[in-house]
Amino acid sequence: MKIFISLLIAVSIMFASDATIEVVKKADSLPSLAVEDSSISYDQTFKERFFKSIVADLNVLSIFNVDRNYRTVSYDASNVVVENKDMNYVLRYKLSEGENRALNVELKIFTQNNVVFNKIYKLNNPEIYMFASHEIAYDVNSFMGEAPIEWIKRKVIFSRMISPQKSELVISDYTLAYQHVAVKGGFNIFPKWANKEQSAFYYSSLDEKKPTLKYVNIRTGSVKVIASSDGMMVCSDVNEDGSKLLLTMAPKGQPDIYLYDVKTKNSKVLTTYGGIDVSGQFMGKDKVVFVSDRLGYPNIFSYNMNSGSIEQMIYYGKSNAACSVFGGYIVYKARESSSSFGDNTFNLHLISTETDFIRRLTAVGVNEFPKFSIEGDAIIFIKNYKGQSSIGLIRINHNKNYLFPLKDGKVQSLDW
Repeated sequence: MKIFISLLIAVSIMFASDATIEVVKKADSLPSLAVEDSSISYDQTFKERFFKSIVADLNVLSIFNVDRNYRTVSYDASNVVVENKDMNYVLRYKLSEGENRALNVELKIFTQNNVVFNKIYKLNNPEIYMFASHEIAYDVNSFMGEAPIEWIKRKVIFSRMISPQKSELVISDYTLAYQHVAVKGGFNIFPKWANKEQSAFYYSSLDEKKPTLKYVNIRTGSVKVIASSDGMMVCSDVNEDGSKLLLTMAPKGQPDIYLYDVKTKNSKVLTTYGGIDVSGQFMGKDKVVFVSDRLGYPNIFSYNMNSGSIEQMIYYGKSNAACSVFGGYIVYKARESSSSFGDNTFNLHLISTETDFIRRLTAVGVNEFPKFSIEGDAIIFIKNYKGQSSIGLIRINHNKNYLFPLKDGKVQSLDW
């Protein structure tokens, strides 16, 4: 029973100013931006699909008021279309088909009819056009002098439940426009990227005699078994250089946090509490943040790997779980209601370990599995609301939330 509860709990930034204090940018103060299509190849359906992708990406940047009207013009026209003459910026692009069906994208940005930025992009496969859109948004963000957003180009990996005890591991972009099933068949959950390059990942297989942690090399397609354990086997975090893993295992019936050395293949138990300790997250080189029921309910604690001391990290909420760490910040899931007969609300909250401020990041539904971006300025998470499973994105400094619904199945867990 405790193992089952453990699984439920497990499933369930450095900024110039304190990120727990809401930053509100009035929409009226943002510069306006319009998009013009000058494509000479592809059918209208593809053209409009690319247009919607790039408008969505530019909107997620949260630094423009993006006009959503679809307008066309010759790429070589010296002036923007008349409807865009009052826009602060106009982004014009041309799609064309290159050799071997490659997708070529020429781009330039106007301000007051003067070209201030231009670049050419190329993709070997037009079906992954969304990654060209993400690359463009990344470059536009840099051109505007904003903080880097490497996350917009990274892939997301998630477990999608398709039937009871049946799941698929899917690699996607952050909008879910691109989806590739990496592992199918069986009951496979809790995927975790193995390195910054996202060339490999770990996941838990529940189809073996014991829960088993496996490693997949995406480039070669090879799969190898890392470890197995009675009761539970989950990789909850990978350190910065990929040399250490935090595992939740229960070889004696009680789930605890273990530190696993990838090179030596040795594991060391970190917590030995008689109840439930799960979901460890590295907090720098010396601390691990994890979820435990040692107060009689799930809450967030830290473990000092030098002294072995345990410290309570969260003092707000009575059912806190599913945390992620960046620098001195922790984002976690907290239950906001306690209905015995209806659906409960679980919201995400952001705290700083340096202050007493707490910032609620979501409002309705079941919000879980938060994960900081590699820069710490964005959080991705799972949202389940009114029967719909979505991946959510929070731009912390811009106080903006975005949702990307999953068409089929339900997201069980994810990593970014």
